[in-house]
Amino acid sequence: MADEPDPFWWREESARPRRVEGGIQISSTRGKVARTWWSGRFIAMLESLGIGGRLSRGRSYARAGQIVSLDVDAGGAVAQVQGSRPKPYRARIGIPAFGKAEWGAVTDALAADASYAAALLAGEMPREIEDVFDRAGLSLFPATARDLVMDCTCPDFAVPCKHLAAVFYVLAERFDADPFQILALRGRDRETLLDDLRTRRAAASPGGSGVAPLADVLDGFFTVGPGLGEQPAGPSIPSDALLDQVPEFPIAVRGGSVRDLLRPAYRAMGADDG
Repeated sequence: MADEPDPFWWREESARPRRVEGGIQISSTRGKVARTWWSGRFIAMLESLGIGGRLSRGRSYARAGQIVSLDVDAGGAVAQVQGSRPKPYRARIGIPAFGKAEWGAVTDALAADASYAAALLAGEMPREIEDVFDRAGLSLFPATARDLVMDCTCPDFAVPCKHLAAVFYVLAERFDADPFQILALRGRDRETLLDDLRTRRAAASPGGSGVAPLADVLDGFFTVGPGLGEQPAGPSIPSDALLDQVPEFPIAVRGGSVRDLLRPAYRAMGADDG
């Protein structure tokens, strides 16, 4: 009996994708993609959800630059991925964004420790940040299959297909360069989060106003200590007394001492000061 013809979607998967000029591609040419702990953690969480074995299907797409565009926003990422058909596929990865109250609890905890804000400002993701989310009853990275919604307009039945898998790899490398994109997926962009951290830290400082501007504190920057403001007057010192401390000059001017020659000038200057 002759073999049945392959279904259409399988022929599509087997076809060579169309090349993309200027597509988004990962810089890793072999081996693992993630370079930072937070990007590696993202990939590890995907693998723990049982989809890690399918991610490798999209690695060649990610390295070849088959992703035409990628937009990351609160609640998900949407990409246009070029396959073998003329029109790119639309691949979407959804991750639930946290609400205002949830982010308020997280931001309060981050603001309580200056090291968190310092690390984030330096473009680093603090290793303890997962604990901060855990204490708020949240998970920064996808923790269960319910945390991920994946769909693609391609005819492949597998989830994730290689187009979605390619998006995961590009996301991981973007997280390497900018950890704030992980937070953006959960609903907080860089500027909003940092502004919230500054506001909360200022409110928690003494006086509730943070560090005062320098111009406002110059008058009180230096104050005279006890007993230093009023000194008892000492004996009057002649203005030419310094000359008596100077060794005799080894030369003479018109047969006279240099000190004696200078003394009238010193006395004149002392009289002007008085």
